[in-house]
Amino acid sequence: LQPHQPFQIIVRYTTADGPAIWWLDPELTYGNAKPFVFTQGHSVCNRSFFPCFDTPAVKCTYSATVKAPAGIQVLMSATQSSYLEEEGIYQFYMEYPVPAYLVALVAGDLIHADIGPRSRVWAEPCLLPTAISKLSGIVERWLTAAESLYGPYIWGRYDIVFLPPSFPIVAMENPCLTFIISSILESDEFLIIDVIHEVAHSWFGNAVTNATWEEMWLSEGLATYAQRRITTETYGAAFTCLETAFRLDALHRQMKLLGEDNPVSKLQVKLEPGVNPSNLMNLFTYEKGYCFVYYLSQLCGDPRHFDSFLRAYIEKYKFTSVVAQDLLDSFLNFFPELKEQCVESKAGLEFERWLNATGPPLAEPDLSQGSSLTRPVETLFKLWTTEPLDSVAAASSVDLTKWRTFQTVLFLDRLLDGSPLPHEVIKKLSECYSSQLDSMNAEIRIRWLQIVVRNDYYPDLYKVRRFLENQMSRMYTIPLYEDLCTGTLKSFALEIFYQTQNQLHPNLRKTIQQILSQGLNPLPAIDTTAVTTDTPAMVLEDKVSEATNGAISLRDVNVSA
Repeated sequence: LQPHQPFQIIVRYTTADGPAIWWLDPELTYGNAKPFVFTQGHSVCNRSFFPCFDTPAVKCTYSATVKAPAGIQVLMSATQSSYLEEEGIYQFYMEYPVPAYLVALVAGDLIHADIGPRSRVWAEPCLLPTAISKLSGIVERWLTAAESLYGPYIWGRYDIVFLPPSFPIVAMENPCLTFIISSILESDEFLIIDVIHEVAHSWFGNAVTNATWEEMWLSEGLATYAQRRITTETYGAAFTCLETAFRLDALHRQMKLLGEDNPVSKLQVKLEPGVNPSNLMNLFTYEKGYCFVYYLSQLCGDPRHFDSFLRAYIEKYKFTSVVAQDLLDSFLNFFPELKEQCVESKAGLEFERWLNATGPPLAEPDLSQGSSLTRPVETLFKLWTTEPLDSVAAASSVDLTKWRTFQTVLFLDRLLDGSPLPHEVIKKLSECYSSQLDSMNAEIRIRWLQIVVRNDYYPDLYKVRRFLENQMSRMYTIPLYEDLCTGTLKSFALEIFYQTQNQLHPNLRKTIQQILSQGLNPLPAIDTTAVTTDTPAMVLEDKVSEATNGAISLRDVNVSA
């Protein structure tokens, strides 16, 4: 073998059930027609999918050959694909270097429709019309806005595949093919934010990647900042400020539950040997990271100047992996006047302190441009929580159906924070809003039902049962089961679980069993022969719930990847 000459290594291997690969029987899909399989590699699961250097510091191109039965559509996160129908063989090639966790596969009863010049949606046949109606035309608008801010979209196509409710997180930024849970389709504003966040990852996370899982904020904080720049360009500053206020509320809720001295609140988290990096994934990764990036943008005076820096940053580091010092050095070199002012050492706002101090962000954004949307929420919340309760007439005149989703969930989250509420308050709340909320999307309904559970409001418990009987997604089941088991309603939760367990994915079934088992004798054995090792998202959620006795809402932890 001559030095510097290319050579080939062939590894022949067989993989058993592992956390990266999720096999679904037909009854766990929406169509109930064909089996389904998908992979979820983030953060270190793809080592159970194929032999790899399973670290974000290493990137490579890849090719794959997949054989599937007739009638099963196979997709991968690749720039090129072909299909030999007579042999049932799909071939894929990713021409750009990516880290192992971004190699993804999905196969099932999937059909597609074009929704833009470089985008299509894939979904089960019964879901495709809804997906088209929600996304046709607007994905290109988001991509164009992102390109105007951060430079050309380098991955060719931007397609989206909607996965069954067993998908363990909300969304995953697999290049060329974003994975999104189908459950989010009914919540328009959450769908918008989740897709735009994954669009932003095309630049921040996929093109330029954090070299170590100890600095996930380099992907998530920058992607969240870019997401909000895109929404500001396309939907206005008020909407962006409302969504930011909602997320920062969740950040402070998590801070209160975990404690300000908790090491997971650092941006540079120490990853101990043997710890799954996904255990470190939390709202600090997203929102504290976002606040630091926003602070850097404010140092420039004009966000457009910061956009110019980020374009140069992407151009310099695309297809590589970086550490925080790379970003900060590039920032100071791009703005020499700021370097001369020693902004990195400004008292109380030192870059080093941003990275290594526990606790809340050192500075938060000015959200006053969203006051037209947030002020009504604050006013209504005060009407319901100021004693004596003599403003019911004014409060009941508010029509929540006219509000934006993020306004309603912000209001309900604040009521959740204040629960348990006085019985008279919860009774009047139900009389005023329960029927309105019944017709709203699942993101709103689950919050109202958590209020019902945390306040032991028995007249509306039948709605909790009805909701859980029709949900198969962990994002809409785990928070309710945790609340039911934290209070006095564990027997009610057990009854619902035994009635619905067969419609749940084995991994989700196992997680709910663990919640129900806390403080009880072991539950009767349930067939878990198909249970695989918990995914990173599941490990994260279990660890967090154990640390806080179930008080933290899991949707506040695992936003999207």
